Amino acid sequence: MRKINRRDFLKVSAAGLGAILLAKTNNVIGYLPDFPINQRLGRVFNKAEIKSKPDPESATVNVLYDDAVVPIIREVIGMRDPSGFKTRLWYETPEGYITSLAVQPVKLEINQPLTELPIYGISPGFWAEVTVPYVDIYLDNNTPRSPRLQVTKKPRFYFSQVLWVDGLKTNEVGEVIYHVLEKHGSYGDMFWADARAFRPLTPEDVSPINPEVPDKRILVDVSHQTISCFEGSREILFSLVSTGAKYDMYGNKVDNWSTPVGDYHAVNRKYISLHMAGGTSKASGYEEFAVAYTSIFATGGVAFHSTYWHNAWGDPMSHGCVNLRPDDAKFVYRWTQPDVPYESGLIEQSGYSGTKVQVVEY
Repeated sequence: MRKINRRDFLKVSAAGLGAILLAKTNNVIGYLPDFPINQRLGRVFNKAEIKSKPDPESATVNVLYDDAVVPIIREVIGMRDPSGFKTRLWYETPEGYITSLAVQPVKLEINQPLTELPIYGISPGFWAEVTVPYVDIYLDNNTPRSPRLQVTKKPRFYFSQVLWVDGLKTNEVGEVIYHVLEKHGSYGDMFWADARAFRPLTPEDVSPINPEVPDKRILVDVSHQTISCFEGSREILFSLVSTGAKYDMYGNKVDNWSTPVGDYHAVNRKYISLHMAGGTSKASGYEEFAVAYTSIFATGGVAFHSTYWHNAWGDPMSHGCVNLRPDDAKFVYRWTQPDVPYESGLIEQSGYSGTKVQVVEY
């Protein structure tokens, strides 16, 4: 898919415009904010202070809030955050330094919209990956069905999320918008969004990696928060992860969020994208849209999956799953067995006959 040169992209100002849910598609405008132009960007999660030095005790030169996007000049090693997280990674920005814990690393790739839907199976449609920091979404059904959509003020999809596109149209100002949805696990909400935010994924983009290799296995080390993928005795991927958290958001100790230790696991269900929700209380409840490259390997839905809502690699953060960086999650999804058909985007098999997974704790 040919990309539009960013210098040629006509940017529109975000001032005064908020994301809103619209039921009538003829009112939907293909809209992308005036994102910074840079090879590397960071999207703020909730609130972030820009410091004069890579040190939480240094002077604050600016404060950024939810979904602000800043250029990243380089990575530096600084002082640890006083909240107890292990990382010492900071990002240098034009104004100063921001802890890596506060932002999602993102890119800005504007895509040329398709003019007609491809057919890879029975029905027209394709999987697509968000390649901009975020894109506003506009509800197609009359009322939101997802609990999270019922309370959110800025409904958006974020960089690295994967959605199914089953329709497209040109709006009143001549811009192409896609009809997007979550095929698996959702409450049934459907959306319209700016087509330029989505990179179409072909079957080749998500095809199996080294399917002929018989001896594949994964080792997850919860003590050191790492993952290793092996082909025989050869390690082909090593990375930091975030496994099951030991404390909830209020600092209370929890026992049922631990990633299950053992050598009896194996990948048996995979989804190219999955709506995830669980828990009912304010502290333990969660709902995440379009969690990309989900590979379930243990009872209770414990999975490897992409993560767009934190950047705290090396610290336990999940409700039991193994959170991965987007590129790592995509690799695990493509590399592990069983293979996944493109159009359905899922495979579910009984038993544990897929790629073996061992979870250890020292």
